[in-house]
Amino acid sequence: MGAAEANSGELLRDTLYMLILKAVEHRALHGYAIASLIQKRSDSALKVEEGALYPALHRLEVRGLLGSEWGLSESRRRAKYYRLTAAGRKQLAKETARWKFLAAAIARVMETA
Repeated sequence: MGAAEANSGELLRDTLYMLILKAVEHRALHGYAIASLIQKRSDSALKVEEGALYPALHRLEVRGLLGSEWGLSESRRRAKYYRLTAAGRKQLAKETARWKFLAAAIARVMETA
């Protein structure tokens, strides 16, 4: 894998982390609800597969950016609910600023004739 491929992989992973943190910014959600929220807010442009979501949730929890507890889902099934920690809130602010900076830079390049 070349450097560009590695960087794009990191960008995608970091973007997924940011989207997950944003999804649980205001309330705890279980994994399926997080994926559904991301898909809904993106007008179905973004679909987070289970194979990417659950490892990302685990990594964010290990890093202390998410906390979790077991509860019952809307369908009365046992589900793990994830919430943003104080460290996660700081990371979300950092990632949001970074994303806005990159998005503005890309927009400037794309608008240049």
